[in-house]
Amino acid sequence: MHWQTRRFRIDLSRPRVMGIVNVTPDSFSDGGRHDDTRAAIAHCERLVAEGADILDIGGESTRPGAPPVDADSEWARIADVLAAAVTLGVPVSVDTFKPEVMRRALEAGADIINDVQALQMPGALAAVAGTGAGVCLMHMRGEPASMAELAVYGDVVADVAAFLDQRARVARDSGIPAECITLDPGYGFAKTAEHNLRLLACQQSLARLGYPLLVGWSRKRTLGDITGRPVDQRLAASLAAALRAVSAGAHVIRVHDVPATVDALKVWAAVDAATIPPTAQQEDA
Repeated sequence: MHWQTRRFRIDLSRPRVMGIVNVTPDSFSDGGRHDDTRAAIAHCERLVAEGADILDIGGESTRPGAPPVDADSEWARIADVLAAAVTLGVPVSVDTFKPEVMRRALEAGADIINDVQALQMPGALAAVAGTGAGVCLMHMRGEPASMAELAVYGDVVADVAAFLDQRARVARDSGIPAECITLDPGYGFAKTAEHNLRLLACQQSLARLGYPLLVGWSRKRTLGDITGRPVDQRLAASLAAALRAVSAGAHVIRVHDVPATVDALKVWAAVDAATIPPTAQQEDA
């Protein structure tokens, strides 16, 4: 399986790691750490050196209750970071739901549009169609400020699957090739902890929709609910969730902690292929 983007055809025969670059003052986990342009560019370079296969740059927080940001402000935050990121030799995604920001990002060389609203904003489909860009269509109800109130489902797995299938059909009908589309169940977006865990347990049914799955469990609140750990102490839980997601058909893992995730996936792949080096076996003995 592959994911076609503007400059890259991403081989998904192994799980890929998408490194998060939040150029925001208020993201739930690392808000303010990379909102300076130089710091954000350095973070992009570090993530690639650590093994990130894809960079995902965002200029607006989508944490629950986050205030909205206008398109000009969002673009001002990410423009210079994106210009530097596209020179680093990996696909670059822009995390936005605003058509104006999508257009600017694609003109500036972005490879992928990662949209938490699944191209539902008026003009979003037109902004991407015909560009050759990869897209990620995510499930979310409402907006960050209101989504917690909308976490009510008859069957969360069936409801999420139906929504993602419908949005993929709309995207294809609008001229976006199927090979450019990935789907994201939206863990943590308009969902309770119980919903998130149910979705992960049944994630393989989403993989059967026929598109690659991109998932983000990194440092999410549900992991804190389970472990009792604050957001900066959820690495082990994030790795466990990432590996569980991969075992259930995820192709791209969106994470804050790139080197630890890369290492975890290497071990997973080595065991899966039964190719543990003899030297490692001797050292363990």
